[in-house]
Formats: sequence, structure tokens, C-alpha cells
Amino acid sequence: MMGGTIGFSTADSNVKIEADGASVDNEGTRSTQFNISPRIGYFVTNNFALGIGMDYTLNRLREPVDLSDPQTDYETEYDSDLLFGPFGRVYFPIAEDKAFFLQGNFGFGSSQDRIRVGDDPQTTSTDVLAASFGPGFTIYSSDGIGIEAIVKYNWARSNASFEYQGTRNETTTYTNQLDFSIGFQVYFTRLQRVNAPEPAVEPADETDQDSRFY
Repeated sequence: MMGGTIGFSTADSNVKIEADGASVDNEGTRSTQFNISPRIGYFVTNNFALGIGMDYTLNRLREPVDLSDPQTDYETEYDSDLLFGPFGRVYFPIAEDKAFFLQGNFGFGSSQDRIRVGDDPQTTSTDVLAASFGPGFTIYSSDGIGIEAIVKYNWARSNASFEYQGTRNETTTYTNQLDFSIGFQVYFTRLQRVNAPEPAVEPADETDQDSRFY
């Protein structure tokens, strides 16, 4: 099996501040996230696959410097994460062309963050250890192409270091996240409909056979 997921999200906010009979409306934080996760796997037994995957995420965060100032400047921070590691997936077929599945991932890698420490903008490198787990649902065709949706709980631990006023600082961050993604898979083995009887005679042309899922 070969495929992956792709995701995109954006969010923005507006802030209204009222004090001493005056009010100030300002644009608040605006964030954008892009994620792509290619992977390749092999069915080691019926309904159970193991493989290798990669996750790349790019975050952009734009924040106001002073919400009480209508003419405030805005600062933009970037965060990119690259993770690589194994995954496992077990399928639970419920119809000829539908199945639920459970997937678990483990990854390690690095990220880069553009942050401001005091008045000094810095780019920091971070070591990341992450794991995720969640259910999904797929609909597949006899051509071996599946469209799927998955909801995952993600846990990550990152270690970073930066300098501030001549002092080296070490930080550890723990992240908990829930996300939803849409993706596809291509199954290169032949497919056979669930509960379909085996043909009594081998056809001369293999392209006329029903496809097999696993």
C-alpha cells in the first residue's frame, strides 16, 4: 500500500477592547497550518499492515504587538516540523467496499521555529519525539484505490535551546493535539470482494479477475 494524507487549516480572531468609554477594535491572532503525510506499507497478514511514514507540518502565526493600539505592528512566527518513523494499521471490513481501521504512528525528527526572545529574533532548532493513534474509515474501489478519513490524537515532546542575554536556555515542551485528515491509499495487491467465492477455473486473462483488498 502507498498513499498519504494532506491537511490545511486556518483561523483568525478579532479583539474588541473597551475602557473609559472608548473602544478599540483590532485584528487578533491569525494562524495557518499545512500538513502532508506520505507513507508506504506492506500487509504482513490479513487486515494488518506495517510501514514507514513521514509527517511534514508548516505553521504560520501572525500576532499583534499591542492590542490596545489601533496602529499596532504585527509579528509573524513560523514553525516547521519533520517527523519520520514506523506505523501500523489494522482493518475491520464492514462491507464489500468499506472498512474501519485503527492506526498508530511513532516518529522522531526535528523542527525549526522563528521566535522573538526579548528584542532579538532567533531561529531555533528543536529535537522532536512524537506518537499518534486514532480510528479511520476508508472506501475503496475494485481498482485498489481507497479514499479515507482519519481522526488522530497526537502527543509530542520537543527539546529546544536558545540564547538570551548571553545565557544558554534549554526548554522542553509537551504537546497534545487532535486532528482530522483526508487522504488516499493505493493497494498494489489484487483485490477480492469480501466473502466472494473463489473462481473454480483460473481465467486466462488476470485483468478479468476481481481485485483483492489485502
